Amino acid sequence: MSRKQKRKHASPQLSEEIVIQDVVESYIEPISPQAVETQRLIDEIKQTADKLKEDGARQGDLKIISSAIKELRYAFKVFTPYRRNRKVSVFGSARCQPDDLNYQMAVEYGKRMASEGWYVVTGAGGGIMEAANVGAGASQSMGLNIMLPFEQQANHILRDDPKLVNMKYFFTRKLLFVKEVHAIVIFPGGYGTLDECMETLTLVQTGKRDLMPIVLIGDPKEQYWKDWDRLVHKELLDAGLISDEDTSLYHITDNVDDAVEEVMKFYSVYNSMRYVRGKLVLRLHMEPSDEFVERLNEEFGSLCESGQIEKTTVHHLEADDTHLADLPRLTFQFNRKDIGRLRQMIDLINNELAIIEEV
Repeated sequence: MSRKQKRKHASPQLSEEIVIQDVVESYIEPISPQAVETQRLIDEIKQTADKLKEDGARQGDLKIISSAIKELRYAFKVFTPYRRNRKVSVFGSARCQPDDLNYQMAVEYGKRMASEGWYVVTGAGGGIMEAANVGAGASQSMGLNIMLPFEQQANHILRDDPKLVNMKYFFTRKLLFVKEVHAIVIFPGGYGTLDECMETLTLVQTGKRDLMPIVLIGDPKEQYWKDWDRLVHKELLDAGLISDEDTSLYHITDNVDDAVEEVMKFYSVYNSMRYVRGKLVLRLHMEPSDEFVERLNEEFGSLCESGQIEKTTVHHLEADDTHLADLPRLTFQFNRKDIGRLRQMIDLINNELAIIEEV
């Protein structure tokens, strides 16, 4: 029986109660599944905090947790308005001087990426970081400055900029460098630069971070990245510590044009990826033909844990990515281990479909 019929046959008192209920419900907005999940996660964070008290956690441990949460919350707040904007992290030595060709190349790289509409994210310090921000300009620069006792002050491009975040911990800073961007470009540097390089490769290789271009660039007269690559091949690849496909996860160049092209080409047809109910979904800027999908299955069928690569449409669980709803998609049960081979498949998609689009 409908609410209207109930009112008709109900007693005057019950009818009045039904009317009041109707009025109350009219002011209550339906709660979306996203809002429910958000509240669940916030409650989970609160429960974890309560458990720390139950555990008798030491003050030193609580200070680390408190500081990390606070600076991550603030950093997410800063980055949230730019989530749909493409961003590239630029790493390199803080000691590099303006007369160094690497510095000059970083300026040019920052300028070129900004002209493509990309934001340039750096550690906000001097050297290569300053150079990339100089090239990009204040409007297209974002910074994640680390607070150290002996260094570093934010460079003059980002100082007092609302897009600058000052951070206490390296681990939270490094998370943001990788989580919030769509490409990584690395110039020669010291321990910190090599640490950022290897950690980024590790996160991508293990699937802890979605695939993205990782470009290693430097002065053509230097052997910095060539020597690094020889070490990787001799001590890692030849020893069986990595697979041959893993070397597809990075690109070495000594040319700014090539470094820009490597990033832009990666997103020429491919847009992004996401797991939906265990299946990997690749969003593309153009729909592949049935013949091309058949070719992908022939050449990359080993990527499938079961089934095959198929064309699909947007899934309702992708509702929070509404701006991508109209993009064509490929989906398959990815084995989650052959990341280097997956990168090779995306390269093929970009190369082959981009040619078709030009024709």
